[in-house]
This record gives sequence, C-alpha cells and structure tokens, in this order.
Amino acid sequence: MKETPTAPTPVILGIDDLRPLPRATRIARTSREGVRLLLEHRDGFIDELWLDHDLGGDDSIMPVVTLLEEAAFDGRPFRIGTVFVHSANPIGAATVVRSLTRWNYRVRRATA
Repeated sequence: MKETPTAPTPVILGIDDLRPLPRATRIARTSREGVRLLLEHRDGFIDELWLDHDLGGDDSIMPVVTLLEEAAFDGRPFRIGTVFVHSANPIGAATVVRSLTRWNYRVRRATA
C-alpha cells in the first residue's frame, strides 16, 4: 500500500514577549532566545518570521535584526519567506522594516 506524501510542516518562528502567536511553531520571548532560535534554523528555510520590536524592559528586537543584517552583509542571508513586523511602537517597527528591507529580506508590517 502506497502512502501519500505529506507536505512538510511550515516553519513559523515568533519573537515576542507577550503575544501567543498561535500559528508559530516556535516562540522566543527575549532577544537572546530569538538569536538562539534563528541560529538553530540557520541552514533551513523559515517560512515566516514574526518580530515584535519591544520585548519588555530594556530588551528590543535589535540584536535579532543585527544578526539578520550581518548574515546578509556576509553574503549568507537567512532564507526566510516573509518577515512580519508587529509592534505598538510605530517608529520602532518602521526602523526594523527599513533595516531588513535594505538587506533584501521580504518584510511586511503587520498587526498581531
């Protein structure tokens, strides 16, 4: 009996201190956890990456953005379908969108 091949489960990562992000397959709650999560997926394809600008207290998404920028600068950008940036901080979100767009990541401003 032949089995029908199943489509691989999409990899949807979220980095957000508060939101549950129900579609995400993995969630990091701090920038440190976010960097670690991305490095775990370094050589794979990430279908969606959801980023919140403010991660509570003095923490922000900027260390994650820096990792993505440095990877692109080195000629090995992360393979990501779409980066979704959501934040209650419109200026912070715009900065993230602008930074990642400059390095040719496909980025969209979203609400979550």
